[in-house]
Amino acid sequence: MKRRPEGPTIPCALRESALAAPDAPAILGPAGTITYAELDGRVSAAAGRLADAGCTPGARVALRMEKDERYVVLLLAALRAGCVVCPVSTRVPPEGVPALLRVARPSALVSDVELPIPETKGLAVMGPEGLDPGETEGARPGEHILVPTDRPATIVFTSGSTGTPKAALHTVGNHHYSALGSGENIPLGPGDRWLHSLPLYHVGGLSIVFRCLLAGAAMSFPEPDVPLGESLAQSGATHVSLVATQLRRLLSEEASLGALRAILLGGGPVPEALVDEALELGLPIHTSYGLTETSSQATTTPPGASREVLRTSGRALPYREVAVAGDGEILVRGETLFAGYVEGDGLDRRVDEAGWFHTKDLGELDSGGYLRVRGRKDNLFVSGGENVQPEEIEEALYRIEGVEGAVVVPVPDEEFGERPVAFVRAGDGRPLESLAQALEPVLPRFKIPVAFHPWPERPGPEGMKVDRAGFRALARRQGEP
Repeated sequence: MKRRPEGPTIPCALRESALAAPDAPAILGPAGTITYAELDGRVSAAAGRLADAGCTPGARVALRMEKDERYVVLLLAALRAGCVVCPVSTRVPPEGVPALLRVARPSALVSDVELPIPETKGLAVMGPEGLDPGETEGARPGEHILVPTDRPATIVFTSGSTGTPKAALHTVGNHHYSALGSGENIPLGPGDRWLHSLPLYHVGGLSIVFRCLLAGAAMSFPEPDVPLGESLAQSGATHVSLVATQLRRLLSEEASLGALRAILLGGGPVPEALVDEALELGLPIHTSYGLTETSSQATTTPPGASREVLRTSGRALPYREVAVAGDGEILVRGETLFAGYVEGDGLDRRVDEAGWFHTKDLGELDSGGYLRVRGRKDNLFVSGGENVQPEEIEEALYRIEGVEGAVVVPVPDEEFGERPVAFVRAGDGRPLESLAQALEPVLPRFKIPVAFHPWPERPGPEGMKVDRAGFRALARRQGEP
């Protein structure tokens, strides 16, 4: 692991890894192997082409592309050119892209498909073909590159699980210290392979890139539409990042996972039953808590953690601080904390006088500093004068045999104000009407859902977090006469 540099600049991680091991694999995938020297050469060439296209230092460059090696090249090229990268989700319908661009205000958009973008003064729309030179035979890395830690690097849209997505600005230092602290907890180095199983428009997917570059490890891109277990076995991956849904699917496959040394779980709560199942199979899991605003992980469990510890979200990683306010809200600060939300030409910093960012998540810290996340502050609702936290009910549902998915949302009620209803994905043909009785021994009556709906065939855009607004709207429609 590279030592933490002194001063306001840091060495470019890509260039340092290319100088240290030019022939080591940087990217593995369907298109073949790209060494660190080749990646560095392609990035420099693409950075020059972006500059020629008018992308000057400080300009914002939006990327809307399918995930592949070209995406990584252009992401790193824009950063090398001193630009700010704005990843745009490919799950956002084409008609929804202009609204995001109005928030991020890029001067250039790189897309691998045509989009219905109205002509906008100052916006250049380009395809990746003319920017990424492809193979650069014989390319060797040049001199060391120093990058200011406070240079703006990325604008990442939050998940929007409870409202309109916000545009979070991260600096070079935010991503660097996120990767550095992660590596001090989960060892990663040359020869390791991190399967890239998350979207690059989420901070979780971006963080894999920065971790691998800093460590000199390889990013492994899976074949499209290949099951996760098969991708892990084919790639020989040593590390992988998963959300709970992906882990559940992985456990249903009969895959060879012996090469894995770390499975980083994030993107939301991991049911205890799922943790137990993974441990019974001897999988090297790490539970964590993170958010876009902390450049990915804020807390993570260490290697070899006990079952009890893995039922928490771990402790604060280096270069981060975590606290819990008197009302139970989780607070975070440190060198990974974002620069603020983009609002026009300015930034909304959103920190208090002590530098704490208020996450709107609820939790508690035990005597060992381990964090237990209880749910979202803005998910809580009142039913008949009693507080109801949907995540508590969901956790109880997950403990019931046969329940594979659960989301609890409130619906209006004339007598109680609001009552909980549940959407449940049940395997093994378990009847939904039996769930209320199964919950009676573990939950008070006011927390037992008044209705159990089958999991919708199309629950909405699949992302890192649950689309609770979509489920609330669906619950209200199902309750209409």
